[in-house]
Amino acid sequence: MSPARPCAGLRAVVAASVGLGDGPAGSARSGRLLRPPCPAPAAPGSRLLRLPGSGAVQAASPERAGWSAALRAAVAELRAGAVVAVPTDTLYGLACSAGCSAALDAVYRLKGRSEVKPLAVCLGRVADVYRYCQVTVPEELLKDLLPGPVTLVMERSGELNKDLNPFTPLVGIRIPDHAFMQDLAQMFGGPLALTSANLSSQTSSLNIEEFQDLWPHLSLVIDGGPIGDGQSPECRLGSTVVDLSVPGKFGIIRPGCALENTTAILQQKYGLLPSHGSCS
Repeated sequence: MSPARPCAGLRAVVAASVGLGDGPAGSARSGRLLRPPCPAPAAPGSRLLRLPGSGAVQAASPERAGWSAALRAAVAELRAGAVVAVPTDTLYGLACSAGCSAALDAVYRLKGRSEVKPLAVCLGRVADVYRYCQVTVPEELLKDLLPGPVTLVMERSGELNKDLNPFTPLVGIRIPDHAFMQDLAQMFGGPLALTSANLSSQTSSLNIEEFQDLWPHLSLVIDGGPIGDGQSPECRLGSTVVDLSVPGKFGIIRPGCALENTTAILQQKYGLLPSHGSCS
């Protein structure tokens, strides 16, 4: 790993949005905003698949066939370079292949997202983190936080598509605590780019109806039912985003929904020191 560390300007870009949530449009530096497609009424023919059960489908369950069909459909669309709406453990998200540059561009255009706001990467297993990141923390720390409502920001490896967040050497890693998303990432067999299912600057979505205007522009919508308590503002905070790119330190980029538990693990169990956003 290079001894040079990203400083305040770069961290400001990363802090603007690494993970599922979006800040106000245009809040990340002066990056060009890509104009989203004109909102259209939800098309009756929009492809929508509803997950069976509560998300904890057992291998022998009669519902498994529907679960597997949804996985196969989503993987087929992702491999074809499409954008798919998916449920996670925190919010509904938009996923595409992180290795497909055209799909990445489609996500930015769909959301009207600033070109300098990073997309997170969703993986299926902790072991996959080592392929796509330069890991400087113990494996036990990764396993204590992942899967879970946390995005871990580390230095990226050369395995990631250079068109994914080309303006930063860092990448945010997510392994949602959601059975469908873990199955999807593992079945897809590569990194997925992940961001929230909403137009930039608008409210995050806890059910598929809340981003209904986007349906006609998506290849597939996976309905996993409502996520959390829609009446609670805390449920829309998204994942807690933690910078682990500086050895021995951590920085909270976004408090999110799991701040207290995350900081307790980092400080009390592993002795990491808060960086307070400074460069080291």
